[in-house]
Amino acid sequence: MSAPTLTPEQRVERLATDRSARLHAFLGPRIHTVAIGAVLLVVLIVFSFTADTFLSTENVLSVLRQNAPVLVVAVAMTLVITTAGIDLSVGSVLALSGALLAILVDHGTSPTPAFLLVLVMGAVAGGLHGWFSCYQGIPAFIVTLATMGIIRGVALRSTDGYSVALPTDSWVGFLGQGKLAGVPAAAVVALGFAAVVWVVYAKTPFGQYVIGLGSNGESLRRAGVNVRLVGLAVFTLCGIAAALAGVLVATRLGTGSSNQGVGFELTVITAVVLGGTSLLGGRGSVFGTVLGVLTLGFIENGLQLSHVNPFYVQIVQGSILLAAVLANTRLFSRFSEAKS
Repeated sequence: MSAPTLTPEQRVERLATDRSARLHAFLGPRIHTVAIGAVLLVVLIVFSFTADTFLSTENVLSVLRQNAPVLVVAVAMTLVITTAGIDLSVGSVLALSGALLAILVDHGTSPTPAFLLVLVMGAVAGGLHGWFSCYQGIPAFIVTLATMGIIRGVALRSTDGYSVALPTDSWVGFLGQGKLAGVPAAAVVALGFAAVVWVVYAKTPFGQYVIGLGSNGESLRRAGVNVRLVGLAVFTLCGIAAALAGVLVATRLGTGSSNQGVGFELTVITAVVLGGTSLLGGRGSVFGTVLGVLTLGFIENGLQLSHVNPFYVQIVQGSILLAAVLANTRLFSRFSEAKS
């Protein structure tokens, strides 16, 4: 039986319908990344008119260097939040890591062992969060809220509230102050770390386990996956990332201090949510997180160059987080309904 012949009007209508369906199919999983990319573009355009040096090479590289610690932790936090978890202690781990590195080097430990010990400390902190949350069933919000104060207190006690000078004439110091082919070494480390996490998240079965744990952990468990071990792994990774961020901050400033990283978790979580990761779990975007970090970094830098009162920066960040959560939820619901 031959197919019915369509009129020209019906063909145009079908073609338009097919194009709309393909557009929704393409944008559905990418809408948040496209949205934050558009926001970043608007930010760059607006501040390029309000500050003459905003898009200069020197200023762009400075923004990358200053936001490298945020980027390192944010891409790891993307995996944590995708599992429907959260880590509020990253700022405290950052502070303790920088202080510990400075103390170890000040007491004669060579930079390489000191660096490795700091990463081990971050892994232990993250592992404890994963153990309490995934194996003992205590909500990650409560666990990391408690350890946020505990770890900050340990950092304060270890330094007696003072800053500890950190020599920067070693390879570890190069991480915070050196350059590779004209690009700050901290930015190279952060982008390299983000690339590795993206490959693990998007191209390996572990990444699918992370998504599955956040969307339907019980089904994943019945499929034979050790969901508790997956949760433990992402929290451990986040702890290591926070420790690495602490090294980058301490080596850039040439000092380790228990006061570093205050409010750091707010910036990280804002960047992650701004990039399209759902706070309810089951959906995340490492590339979107990278764009979210850059957007926040350039907004803060643009406000400073435009001589806006620095006290307004936190107000802007909080407002962006609220708007991002609202847009995140509404856009996700809209395109989910469109695809169903």
